[in-house]
Amino acid sequence: MLARTQTRFHEIRVRLENYTPKTVAGRYAWEFFLFVFKEGWACLFGCILLGLLLLTKWLWPPHAILARYDFLFLSALVVQALLLLLRMETVREAQIIFVFHVTGTLMELFKTSVGSWTYPEPSIFHIGHVPLFSGFMYASIGSYLARITRILDMRYSGHPGRRVTVVLAALIYVNFFTDHYVPDMRGFLFLFVGIAFGPTWVHYRPYRKWRRMPLILGFGLIAFFIWLAENIGTFTAVWLYPHQAHDWELVRFGKYGSWFLLMIISFILVSFVSPPRPPVRAETAEPTRTETMDESFSPTA
Repeated sequence: MLARTQTRFHEIRVRLENYTPKTVAGRYAWEFFLFVFKEGWACLFGCILLGLLLLTKWLWPPHAILARYDFLFLSALVVQALLLLLRMETVREAQIIFVFHVTGTLMELFKTSVGSWTYPEPSIFHIGHVPLFSGFMYASIGSYLARITRILDMRYSGHPGRRVTVVLAALIYVNFFTDHYVPDMRGFLFLFVGIAFGPTWVHYRPYRKWRRMPLILGFGLIAFFIWLAENIGTFTAVWLYPHQAHDWELVRFGKYGSWFLLMIISFILVSFVSPPRPPVRAETAEPTRTETMDESFSPTA
């Protein structure tokens, strides 16, 4: 039976959260371990895709009957099916992945048509110059955001209203297309993001205590890790930017701004499925074990 509210990870997570180290240092170390563990679980789909990119770079035979891109596409479908059947992903998360796959593919169709980047290898499963597996790379971002929101029981203070976020997301998405024909609005968009999300704090609970950080800082950190992942992707030559056509080199750091803005769109899209919730108690309050299992993680990941 498919998981609609709880994955297999929920039971493991509750057991880990109910463990109480005996020393203060041990509690801090355990909290850090849980934070890393939960982040890793939230990144599961994206990490599997990056692993497939690396494996096919090193092991894929040059004259295989099945094209590398087609293998990646079919593998992503199989991974997605297994995550659902093994209850390692919820139906809602799969729906988010589908939405991100569609929106990402539409952007890919336009960007490849104007030469922003290329997919140099042949494939059967493609639309235009875009292999269908590429949409899963965008989908992995949506999957991460949906999972980490539930896993860390994220709450928000100072969050902007729905109308503001919808307008901001629309402007960012449109600018990804129009900046090839009219002046780039990126500077204005960064200012808009600062005004809209500058007062926003994200409250999260890796273990027993609530922690918080500026939401914009969180966007920036995630965008940086996406930029690192993109370097892995171009290193495997699955897609290439014009300056990488002859020899691989790092993706130019200017792309970091693009990923930062894409993070905003991704966060806003996920907010339609998991609406932002306000903090419900003081950040330093320690929940009981019953609260940890029953109240805080009832949405589960």
